[in-house]
Amino acid sequence: VELMESGGGLVQAGGSLKLSCVASGSMWRLGVMAWYREGPGKQRELVAARSLDGGTDYADSVKGRFTISRDYTKNTVSLQMDSLKLEDTAVYYCKATDLGIDYWGRGTQVTVSS
Repeated sequence: VELMESGGGLVQAGGSLKLSCVASGSMWRLGVMAWYREGPGKQRELVAARSLDGGTDYADSVKGRFTISRDYTKNTVSLQMDSLKLEDTAVYYCKATDLGIDYWGRGTQVTVSS
């Protein structure tokens, strides 16, 4: 399974960005698809996840500002990020699970400026 993220960039605080991730290659059926991020000097953390049954999970720091969506037929997951803050600056990674194995994308940089 290969994951490719897109949509990162530079945005002013208060602005919006939408990240997308598409899974390709040989796969059985993707389970949870999620977004993680790794800020400067910080550990990688879960941002948002969406399961096969549509359940969602968000980090407290992004609740009400970020929305994760998923197209099950196209094997894509997106992250709509609104009201961005300086502390949202990070490399954002897409993760998908297939048959118990986790796959990661290479990441896309999101930089929020003042």
